[in-house]
Amino acid sequence: MCALDYRRRNESNGEGRRQRAERRVVDTVGGKLRGVTADGVSAFRGIPYGDTTLGGRFQQAAPARWTGVRDADRYGPSAPQIHPGATAVPIHLAWNFDSERRSEDCLVLNVFTPASNSWDTLPVMVFFHGGSFAHGSASPIGLDGRNLAEQGVVVVSINHRLNVFGHLYLGHYHERYADSGNVGLLDAVLALRWVRENISQFGGDPTSVTIFGQSGGGSKVAGLMAMPAAKGLFHRAIIQSASSMLRFATIEEAARNAHHLLEVLQSSRLSTLDDLPVKALLEAVPRTVAAAGGVDNFRPVIDGDHLPAQPFDADSIGLSSAVPLLIGWCETEQRAAFSLAPENYDQTREEALERVGRFLDVPRRVASTVMSTYARPRPHDSPGDLMTLIYGDHRYRRTVTRAAELRAATVEAPTYAYLLKWKSPVLGGSLRSPHMLCLPFVFRNVDHATEFVGRETDRYRLQEEMSQAWVAFARTGRPVCEKLPHWPRFSLSGRPTMVFDRHTAVENDPAAGERLILESCPPYMPAEAEGGRRH
Repeated sequence: MCALDYRRRNESNGEGRRQRAERRVVDTVGGKLRGVTADGVSAFRGIPYGDTTLGGRFQQAAPARWTGVRDADRYGPSAPQIHPGATAVPIHLAWNFDSERRSEDCLVLNVFTPASNSWDTLPVMVFFHGGSFAHGSASPIGLDGRNLAEQGVVVVSINHRLNVFGHLYLGHYHERYADSGNVGLLDAVLALRWVRENISQFGGDPTSVTIFGQSGGGSKVAGLMAMPAAKGLFHRAIIQSASSMLRFATIEEAARNAHHLLEVLQSSRLSTLDDLPVKALLEAVPRTVAAAGGVDNFRPVIDGDHLPAQPFDADSIGLSSAVPLLIGWCETEQRAAFSLAPENYDQTREEALERVGRFLDVPRRVASTVMSTYARPRPHDSPGDLMTLIYGDHRYRRTVTRAAELRAATVEAPTYAYLLKWKSPVLGGSLRSPHMLCLPFVFRNVDHATEFVGRETDRYRLQEEMSQAWVAFARTGRPVCEKLPHWPRFSLSGRPTMVFDRHTAVENDPAAGERLILESCPPYMPAEAEGGRRH
């Protein structure tokens, strides 16, 4: 399909879609669903995969059941969260946020599937949204799965519990709450069980399931790869720009958060937590983090049961040793966050050095060496530009490459690495290759995110390359497609990496000197991340 045809079809107005819409009923284990078919894709939105959590807050959910035919023509609720949503972010980020209503009854998923196809069954791609483990949802326009489904896959996207509702560890208080620290990830397991039991009714193959996610969603993928309960529910995995997947919370850290939360709420009774309004719990979260020293968050817990070990420890890697992995990062990850505070780029060298030393946890002389290494191939970058790039590499590149190294050294299943260097032209080019840039290309939604990726025709070429590679990986476990050169599996000897750019090609160990200088610094720890605003 040529870029012009694709653009015209995607710029058809909403009225045109409604005129062609038809209803389609599918029978699932939980009950019948009525979705909407338009432009060759059937969409089923807001499908309950888990029962209500009201009355069972902080506990595992049961599968959902209903009688009659349930309409699945609109997105379901997003999880309760502090983030205000699409109306509160700049327009260049709004495509990746929603304004859906929020509720504890957020255990819903969406299915997008070709209305007709020539295959017996289709590979399934299950997406986990970003937002750390604190906010986000599956319903932003940029994550709509219709265009990706047109490539011959069934796309599933999931909402689940987040922040204090998904990861408040209370197991040390009462056995009733033994699972509480990981119910957000257990929601994901429940959703994958729903996929196994029902996806064939939508044309999907339950024996060919790929889980994929970006940012916090990539960390959720890593967590699922380390969960015994998720073993066998998926067969391939894709991690895009994850920074917090190498280290989840220890029981001690999680118990400290629970202690501080109860202190903030001025309560010593767990029953209080069951009955508190959602708003009261959410408002207590930032005060709890502050009480804990401002360096922690509510995230999955290494509880010895649901998560026996950190995601890329030896035992965890062994659990997913048969699962091929595609993993990568964007070149300038941190510029998306710093675009909200552009004064970061106006720092003096001394100010930038101080911040580099702080977040790398190194003395000034080491910070100076790191900055000089990054400045050498970038003579026109400001100290703030360099600081931002180093921060992004420290958080994201180091996390991604370490996971790839650990996999390549220990398992037979292949790992494939990528780097996205294509630069967005918007905001005067100041974003470069920011966090989240991969999403509109993978989902084939560049026309929904023009404020982020621009309107140059080259965006369609990159969209074809990335989306076709992701779909090929979902089909075969290898990201091989006609749009790309040969993509070797990642190895410690050559470190081959597919670099997506104006001219996409494989490079061995791109920017090796920068990788090596960062590896001489202490590793990145998610609990110690510095915020994006200057201080």
